[in-house]
Amino acid sequence: MIDDTPAMHIKGRVLLGPAAVDGARAEWRVRDELWVVGGRITFRRPVGVREMTTVSGWVLPGLVDAHCHVGLDAHGAVDRATTERQALTERDAGALLLRDAGSPADTRWIDDRADLPHLIRAGRHIARPRRYIRNYAEEVEPAALAATVREQARRGDGWVKLVGDWIDRERGDLTPCWPAPALREAVAAAHEEGARVTAHCFAEDSLRDLVEAGIDCVEHATGLTRELIPLFAERGVAIVPTLVNIATFPRLAEGGEAKFPRWADHMRRLHARRYDTVRAAYDAGIAVFAGTDAGGSLGHGLIAQEVAELRAAGLPVHAALGAASWRARQWLGRPGLTEGAPADLVVYGEDPRAELAVLARPRRVVLRGRVVA
Repeated sequence: MIDDTPAMHIKGRVLLGPAAVDGARAEWRVRDELWVVGGRITFRRPVGVREMTTVSGWVLPGLVDAHCHVGLDAHGAVDRATTERQALTERDAGALLLRDAGSPADTRWIDDRADLPHLIRAGRHIARPRRYIRNYAEEVEPAALAATVREQARRGDGWVKLVGDWIDRERGDLTPCWPAPALREAVAAAHEEGARVTAHCFAEDSLRDLVEAGIDCVEHATGLTRELIPLFAERGVAIVPTLVNIATFPRLAEGGEAKFPRWADHMRRLHARRYDTVRAAYDAGIAVFAGTDAGGSLGHGLIAQEVAELRAAGLPVHAALGAASWRARQWLGRPGLTEGAPADLVVYGEDPRAELAVLARPRRVVLRGRVVA
């Protein structure tokens, strides 16, 4: 039987990821072409296909923004039209897989839209009362943390998001939000539900308790120290540094200095060592992934900037690229450019390995086998 499904021939240089890595050098796995048939990737030339469009360039798997917020802005949940614009902005920037790291909005309708990125949800943020941004989180005391984690695990797609630290207005600085016993019970509850746990953390003091509780990932992680980095590496805890968000710390510090001078000074110090922190984590073997924190105070579509920031922090090119593509997809349990995988890919006019700025200029964005941008 002749397959009359429209097909696509993509030729040039298909970057499948590094085959071997030696420090900053990588030996790359590269193919000269692939085909898209029935919305899926194949490396075997199709036979009997009636329609065939051809696209040329440098090909990467659909990019991953491993920390963004779809359906959220600085004030809380947004309407469907705004949510759609956020998702489309990510898509057009080449980010076709999004880990939504906490949102109060119901975004399940996105799953029915073939033209919008794939979304992996973490349910709603879980925070202490009056210890996070208004209208964002499910706010509970420690005694209710484990039960709330179970609820959000069932609401999400295999992730739960805690607020690990925030400003304590009485102390005038960042402090941990949860006692260690409550964290251990909560992380165990999430794992029983089949979910991984991540936490927002800016400062140093909450990190040891979170890691020893069995947490899977930490967002921002600006408080990592030389003493804590080996513990993260030993326990296999990943980080998503969100460096485009950390770049806002000096402005935040300036705005809050009059009321909270200790906090402002702390934020400036965390910002000043951000690149050293990320590089030390990478050098120690901690998995580093690219996330922008878009959807709160930042706009969407910033994944190319985040990759550039990881490179500025000292990650090799292959690691910065992998943090937003091959390695991130593997971490999140989604395929890359493999036989039979959904055809989610981005085509560029130049080699992104030679110049990461190319990531901001996709020639074609292919989602579920269709050119969408």
